[in-house]
Amino acid sequence: MDTEEIFDRLKPLYPHEYFSTERDPFYILISTVLSQRTRDEVTEVASRRLFDQYSTPVQMVEADVEKIEILIKDVGFYRVKAGRIKEISQILIDEYDSQVPASMVELLKLPGVGRKTANCVLSYAFLEKAIAVDTHVHRISNRLGLVDTVTPDQTEIELQKQVPVSYWREVNELFVQFGKTVCKPLSPACEVCAIEDLCAKKEKKK
Repeated sequence: MDTEEIFDRLKPLYPHEYFSTERDPFYILISTVLSQRTRDEVTEVASRRLFDQYSTPVQMVEADVEKIEILIKDVGFYRVKAGRIKEISQILIDEYDSQVPASMVELLKLPGVGRKTANCVLSYAFLEKAIAVDTHVHRISNRLGLVDTVTPDQTEIELQKQVPVSYWREVNELFVQFGKTVCKPLSPACEVCAIEDLCAKKEKKK
């Protein structure tokens, strides 16, 4: 399969990049933690509301957890995430001089941070070549036939083999937008899909 063709067709359809104007690693880290099991539009509003009040690890640590909860109450598991925000902030102060580490190994040491969150930080904040695999990326990659995997971590590994490095940073952004508008979980709009002729699902229908 021509993976470059897939991304070349999708890129003009989804020119917006979620973090296109936001490069603050701390913002991206916390926003991505908030995004877990939460819609993007809800995450964006909650993140902006939170950072309008507290925008540094020191400010987060000094804030009352109840105030953080109020600011992020629209996201899923907001009480758990409020606690994690304070934990992460304290660790950044104590161990990283209030800076977000630009290392997968170090990022994974932070509470609530898995490979997807770490890759988002590396990709969007530090412009590293990384593939962040969420539910959209995992589903679409398998549906297209790019990979044949069971877990997102497996998908990340296989995509690294299939996708040219120059496209890695675009995988998450494009597949998330594509997954929300066309290649939906239960009712994909194949009739309007720009890459329908490249999809393994089409072959299975024959």
